[in-house]
Amino acid sequence: MKLSTRIALAVGVTVPLLVLAAGWLLVRLVAAELHTQQDALLRDRARAVAKDARGLLRASAADRPPAVEQARERRLYDSALDVGIRLIGPEGTSFGGPQPDASVPLPAQAPEPVTVRAGEASWRALSVDLTGPGKRVDGTLWLFSPGTRSEAQLDLVRTRVLLVAGTTAPLAGFAAGAVATRATRPLRRLQQRTSGLDPRSTATRLVHHPTRVAEVDDLARTLQTVLARYDEQAARTAETLATARSFSAAASHELRTPLMSMQTNLEILAEHPELAGAERAEVVSDLRREHARLLGLLVMLRELGRGDLVETDSFGPVDLSEIADASAADLRRRHPGAEIAVSLRSGVHVHGWEPGLRTVVGNLLTNAVLHGRYPGAPPRVGLALGTESGPEGHLAVLTVDDEGPGIPPEERESVFERFRRRPGSPGSGLGLTLVAQQVALHRGRVRALDGPGGGTRFEVRLPVRADAGETLPLRRDWMIETAAHPREPESPPGGERPARGFHPPQRFHRERS
Repeated sequence: MKLSTRIALAVGVTVPLLVLAAGWLLVRLVAAELHTQQDALLRDRARAVAKDARGLLRASAADRPPAVEQARERRLYDSALDVGIRLIGPEGTSFGGPQPDASVPLPAQAPEPVTVRAGEASWRALSVDLTGPGKRVDGTLWLFSPGTRSEAQLDLVRTRVLLVAGTTAPLAGFAAGAVATRATRPLRRLQQRTSGLDPRSTATRLVHHPTRVAEVDDLARTLQTVLARYDEQAARTAETLATARSFSAAASHELRTPLMSMQTNLEILAEHPELAGAERAEVVSDLRREHARLLGLLVMLRELGRGDLVETDSFGPVDLSEIADASAADLRRRHPGAEIAVSLRSGVHVHGWEPGLRTVVGNLLTNAVLHGRYPGAPPRVGLALGTESGPEGHLAVLTVDDEGPGIPPEERESVFERFRRRPGSPGSGLGLTLVAQQVALHRGRVRALDGPGGGTRFEVRLPVRADAGETLPLRRDWMIETAAHPREPESPPGGERPARGFHPPQRFHRERS
């Protein structure tokens, strides 16, 4: 059923009900007014005939001639006019004019007008006590005003109310239908514009021009919001599927080399059981190394996928000082021989994702310990955290220094690319990629610089306060690009050549963790 039809029906039913309710109230008011007029008439007549009624009682008590009594009686009825009179005295009852039958019971007294009914007829009745001084006059005067006139007026009002209610029902329905049809025209236009929109098959979206009808404009804005959220969720679903496919492609591609190497070593052990202890130990050591590399690569791929799929509601206030201190303590446990100098400013809070920030600090420290030293020298790492204010706002500045050979300026950007490893590196080639990803998710900046001691300094700048609605950047394709641009796998033992279609990577002297 159309909305305009519903409105017409509702108005067509409601208006007669309102008319009937108003008519009922009007009838009550008219009845009250008519009673008031009748009561005023009775009081006026009572004042006018009271003197004649007392004279008639005195004449009856004094046993005057019948002619005198009849004359007084006519005078009493003439002064009452259209009001019924009933005079009750010691000598009997005299009555005249319209009044109920003598068999109709009356109240004992009625100093205020009351209604007396006899079947369908009714009267307004008023009694006046005529007892005078010295008991010379003793009687009761009753006055009656017939309700025929007032009932006729009330019946007329009722008839007109019912007539108006019956007439307004169809008229109100038709009028409401016409008005509702015109009023809902903007809503029909909105329905026509939205009926052809299918987010699955077209990129066209709702374009709404204000109609100055609040409900229609609110509905249009709600539809636009729903479609925008649908597009956002569809895009995020597509990103999630692409990330899952990319994870599978990247994992299969990067795991091929260590798996083939492990297969070769296993074949050597299987085909040459006579291998001596030293040679056998070398093969087993190589297997363990490749196994550790596999585990590390899987962990890094998982973390890279988590970074691509993290949502805004995962971000919140994070104490970067505590994260840096905990990461330094963890590094000391894993590398007892490393010298770590820590200089942290306490209470440095940022708006971020705590697991991602732990990845940033932990990977930078691990990278410095593994690669920021010369062969044979113990690793020396410096970790510092402070704040800085400038054109970019209030920033948290985290630096990790080492005393290694450093990175040439032309290679400082490429160290953050995916799967960039030097030959023989035990790392996955994703450690600094994870750092770059998480810094980008936090609207920050990371770069490799010359270290104060001749090595390398990695500097991370993060905004101390960020709008949670603007935390995540538009670029969320770290895993997708990984699968789209894979690197050439290293040749496994035995001389097997890489498959066609892969491009050899640019090598650099610094290994990525």
